[in-house]
Amino acid sequence: MTKKVLILAGLAEGGFGLLLFSAPLLVARLLFATEASGVAIVLGRLTGMCLIALAIACWPTGDSRNALYGMLAWSVLAMVYLIVIGLNGPAGILSWPAVVAHGAIALLLLWTRR
Repeated sequence: MTKKVLILAGLAEGGFGLLLFSAPLLVARLLFATEASGVAIVLGRLTGMCLIALAIACWPTGDSRNALYGMLAWSVLAMVYLIVIGLNGPAGILSWPAVVAHGAIALLLLWTRR
């Protein structure tokens, strides 16, 4: 079960990384209801590359414990940060669904550890 959840999480994060890398303006508009410009576009693309790398690094091979903890850390940190942004800053149409998605992935990963 852990392997299947890691594959799901890896595909989701890798896919979002590709979207962020290729269309940072669209992602900024949908997640934060704002326009990105200048260095924000560069940082958005860099973050997209990091998510792609995370997805690759967490792809389950052999002992999947490290992959599980890496993906769990990312999911929880992303969820918490998106909650903080949603409560204190601009929130786009996808902000709260992203919180739910990261929470669901974190719960699934924790559930596979029981």
